[in-house]
Amino acid sequence: MAFFSGLLTIALLLLGTGYLFHIPALLLLPADARISAAVMFLLIGFFHLVKPRKLTYMVEGMLPFPYLLVIVTGIMEMLLGAGLLFPGTWYYAGLGLIVLLVAMFPANIRVAVKQLPAPGGLPAKPWYTWSRLLFQPIYILWIWWAINQ
Repeated sequence: MAFFSGLLTIALLLLGTGYLFHIPALLLLPADARISAAVMFLLIGFFHLVKPRKLTYMVEGMLPFPYLLVIVTGIMEMLLGAGLLFPGTWYYAGLGLIVLLVAMFPANIRVAVKQLPAPGGLPAKPWYTWSRLLFQPIYILWIWWAINQ
């Protein structure tokens, strides 16, 4: 939910800035959606790299080399997120992010099923960890829509 809140907030700020300052490029919703997704994935990827130990619990015992997996996913999130900012790469970066979101979904399921705390110090309550699963398809649809407009 925090990620979704970030997506919406950034997109609305971009749209509002476009209206306020008459910037036509920011009045295009798909562009705002791509930029907001880029910012959020850059932030999340950065968090993966700065505090990888805070995320390894999500895959420990499920996959080998959890520390390395957190680092690699962080790098991928940052590279693909940045790729959303450029017309020549945004489509392929978006597809890559969709694949990455699908690949990481089992870790989110594990957090909910095992009643582990949500990443990033977010609530560990079951309602929150389970509700996070509902947002993964929304992120995928957000990216798909943004790269196909």
